Amino acid sequence: MRIGILGGTGPAGSALGARLASVGYSVVIGSRSKYRAMEARDGLLAKWPELSELLAYGDNGAASDCDLVIIATPWDSAATTAQENEESLAGKIVVSMANALVRVGHEFQPLVPPRGSVAAHVQAAVPRCRVVAAFHHLPAKELGHLGEPIDSDVLICGDDVNAVRAVSDIVAKIPGCRPLDSGELSNATAIEAFTAVLLQLNVRYKTRVAPKLNGIRRDPQRPSES
Repeated sequence: MRIGILGGTGPAGSALGARLASVGYSVVIGSRSKYRAMEARDGLLAKWPELSELLAYGDNGAASDCDLVIIATPWDSAATTAQENEESLAGKIVVSMANALVRVGHEFQPLVPPRGSVAAHVQAAVPRCRVVAAFHHLPAKELGHLGEPIDSDVLICGDDVNAVRAVSDIVAKIPGCRPLDSGELSNATAIEAFTAVLLQLNVRYKTRVAPKLNGIRRDPQRPSES
């Protein structure tokens, strides 16, 4: 599977791209400018030259040609970026990972984007795609520590069961991560907003927290068919 990352030059997008390449996926780092994507890829390869066969670069159009696409742009350009590449994305799984947040003084507060969540806004912009919300709560710095596992659950939601399963399989390959089927795409509203709480905990306790839920005994990687 080739995975494209639109807006993959930022801290979260580039770290996720390197992490996915480190577990065997072929990744295309995308950007509005292919030269900026090239610089981001070169920066990653300077740290991890062993990923050279799995990390490529291109503009967002090139990244959209991949089998599965992750949108790692800022939240307010996620839907626009998806719509700009709608023809290439048609029929594919598109992962939305952005959170609509604002910092007011010392507090983080969630915003309410069009249609209630960034993921729902993306789905409305590219209705022929199967949008899945995931990766919202993984700290970018820890994603970039490729030699270390990430002790975190990854909450995943979407309206297409097979799309959720495909993203769950990807998450399960990241050491330390456990994918959890968190329901339909409407639940992205709560998942995205909860990021504000995690960031506030980071500030208050001077750490980087990640969610870990107790009490789930059945295999969380097999989303229900219901």
